[in-house]
Amino acid sequence: MRFLLDDEQREFARSLDALLTAADTPAAVRAWAAGDHGPGLALWRRLAEAGVFGLAVPEAYGGAGPLPVETAVACVELGRHAVAGPVAESVAAGVLLGGVGGPAAKEWLPRIVSGTAVVSLVLEGYGPYALDGDAADAVFTVTGDELRLAPGPGATPPSMDPARRRSRPVAGGEVLAAGAGVGEAARAAGDWAAFATAAQALGCGEALLRSTVAYVKQRTQFGVPVGSFQAVKHRLADTLLGLEFARPLLYGAAVELAEGAPGAGAAVAAAKVAAGEAGYAAARTALQLHGAVGYTEELDLAWWLRRARPLRDAWGTPSECRARVLAG
Repeated sequence: MRFLLDDEQREFARSLDALLTAADTPAAVRAWAAGDHGPGLALWRRLAEAGVFGLAVPEAYGGAGPLPVETAVACVELGRHAVAGPVAESVAAGVLLGGVGGPAAKEWLPRIVSGTAVVSLVLEGYGPYALDGDAADAVFTVTGDELRLAPGPGATPPSMDPARRRSRPVAGGEVLAAGAGVGEAARAAGDWAAFATAAQALGCGEALLRSTVAYVKQRTQFGVPVGSFQAVKHRLADTLLGLEFARPLLYGAAVELAEGAPGAGAAVAAAKVAAGEAGYAAARTALQLHGAVGYTEELDLAWWLRRARPLRDAWGTPSECRARVLAG
């Protein structure tokens, strides 16, 4: 199968890249990590105006979706710029509530689409933590066939990446919906969360590779750029290959999601493991070739380095994803 983005999809990616570059996204990420959500929420609303959070929401609730390919395009750009906030969780919440329907969908989906509500999500089988629950207007939880609105985000322990804080929602809360339809919608939402995370991991890896290539062209040793050394070239080439092999798997999964194919879940898992591992490999390469300076707080590079591993492991670790692929 041959797949290429069309002109409109490529222009969508370029417009998001321009928006996020002009918005000084690293400064918003720094503020978010320090507990000041203002700049990040302002950027969130601008992304909503660009249509990002309506891509997975059905048209009946004010969205434009579900549009998996466009969702991938958007999430790659958000990963490339290390946007803070529960991106994958918002995408998945759109799928979950859209599948459940009823009063909860009518109340929350238009707010998610417009960016006036930031939401997070915990689904059974994906761990007990909600991403950025302390910054969210709502944290949804699904246990069995029951969808609840958590009464609070719960405690937020220290995180290795302060721009990705996890909290364990307070148990209980209002029941928004119950029944077999909730379980089915939750399974679809889990696939979309993994899919959006894979796209962010790919974007994160691309940003790390681009930054590293620029650095090795500038840094010199023995009077020549270190990027001219064969060992450095090989390391960067391997990183590029990993990212480029992950890209068709991501868009292949998008096509399967769009078609509602029976194997869409396995395709998403394949994309998730490939993009997650490639992004993490890009982080290791970046750290080594920057001589570990990327771990200093002064460099924006640190935000991508810190994010690569959580993106690899969130919404399905590599071993879990491989098991899903083998199960078909």
